[in-house]
Amino acid sequence: MKKFSPVLKQYLPSSESQVSRRKFLAASSYLALNMVGCGGGGGSSSSSTASVATANAGVVTTLAGSTTFGSANGTGTAASFKLPTDIVVNSNGNLFVADSGNYLIRKITSAGVVTTFAGSTIAGHADGIGTAATFYGVSGLDFDLSGNLIVADRLNHMIRKITPGGVVTTLAGSTTSGSADGTGAAAAFNQPRSIAVDSSGNIYVADFWNHMIRKVTAAGVVTTFAGSTTAGSANGIGTAASFNGPNGVAVDSSDNVYVADSYNAMVRVITPAGVVTTFAGSGVSGYSDGTGTDATFNKPMDVAVDSSGNVFVADFNNHTIRKITSAGVVTTLAGSPTISGSADGTGVAASFYEPSGVATDSSGNVYVADYHNYMIRKVA
Repeated sequence: MKKFSPVLKQYLPSSESQVSRRKFLAASSYLALNMVGCGGGGGSSSSSTASVATANAGVVTTLAGSTTFGSANGTGTAASFKLPTDIVVNSNGNLFVADSGNYLIRKITSAGVVTTFAGSTIAGHADGIGTAATFYGVSGLDFDLSGNLIVADRLNHMIRKITPGGVVTTLAGSTTSGSADGTGAAAAFNQPRSIAVDSSGNIYVADFWNHMIRKVTAAGVVTTFAGSTTAGSANGIGTAASFNGPNGVAVDSSDNVYVADSYNAMVRVITPAGVVTTFAGSGVSGYSDGTGTDATFNKPMDVAVDSSGNVFVADFNNHTIRKITSAGVVTTLAGSPTISGSADGTGVAASFYEPSGVATDSSGNVYVADYHNYMIRKVA
């Protein structure tokens, strides 16, 4: 999805109907992202940071959409979106987009042809096939090991499942918010934002207002993996750790879970045993490249992991895409913290307007859900 795992590829058929994953491997949608976007902008970078950013620059182009919002299907800039929040790539190079303001799941081919995969432009929580199903503020996507698309249906407080044939069902949660563990509708979430699936088929959910990372089995059994309903920034094991508005999740080839911990301005990592540590970010909002906690972010919204273990971050209020190596070295791949815009270009010459979702493909390209530009961008 944002998330693609070459390790998991061995478990997955290569056909279009059974898609590979990951966004690699997680952010919000209309109302909540407006709230998240209310913070201050990032500061200007130092000359040394700028030179590092230039050396690691990515070439940004627009794959689909324009700065005019809408729900039109079509090719490239003839198509339109409304507040896209998340994105995932399958093994055939097709992208699926959480089009939150339109309450739709959209599909984009590698040639930029956009169609509607599921949902209608009317908010609701109905299960059904394709456009007969309804969502409310979809915000996170990933594929399971059977090629089903798993959806964080944020304002319905549900985790939904869409088969390759477009059949939508509810896996867990109900329209009543809460924090209860349980099976199916007996479990409760509070605005789940992002989804990531591990090599065993377990689903990890960034449960935003519960400040938790939840775990959902393929059978819909929900448990709390890390965090509690008390916001904080403590490292620790399981519920002894704390988060503050976790927005994005991604899983690497070793099943470590990376978390865009938005209100803490950090990227956290959780081992399969539930041990939470801080991977990057100081805990103070800002903009600086560096290593580990010497780097700063301003409301990181989503994360994706590539086949080399690099973590990409949609740095929402900095209007940038950041890259973190496996050693924790943070650089700026594209965009500028001092300029919000829609320009294509290389590195800091390109601009985004509150990027909210990231995904990688098997060739190492990075895709961006450019939230307030209503576009899907590509960084090569």
